[in-house]
Amino acid sequence: MAQETAPAHAACTGADAAITRVFALLGKRWTGLVVAVLSNGPGHFSELRRAIPGISERMLSDRLTELGEAGLVLREVDEGPPLRVRYRLTESGAALGPALTELRAWAERYLPPPPPGGCR
Repeated sequence: MAQETAPAHAACTGADAAITRVFALLGKRWTGLVVAVLSNGPGHFSELRRAIPGISERMLSDRLTELGEAGLVLREVDEGPPLRVRYRLTESGAALGPALTELRAWAERYLPPPPPGGCR
């Protein structure tokens, strides 16, 4: 019985432009986690920092700025005192919810569990 094989060129055609743009933004370290945390609702900078162990203040600030420039996150200033900044997903950022749900289900099914004491 002959095995069917995919055409040799199929694997070498490369990713399409849309997938390339998505991973250029969301594939950066911490970016997906920032979006995932904000998908649970708006949060102040300090809350986001606590919700993402290991991220530095500078990196969180950079990622929030990038996500804001991409139109996924909105920065809102809560008048004080004290003056506080709150971040929330825009409509386009919130539209990533179903994709995050699918990625979470895929990870639970196909990725090995974390070591004891590791992240969930």
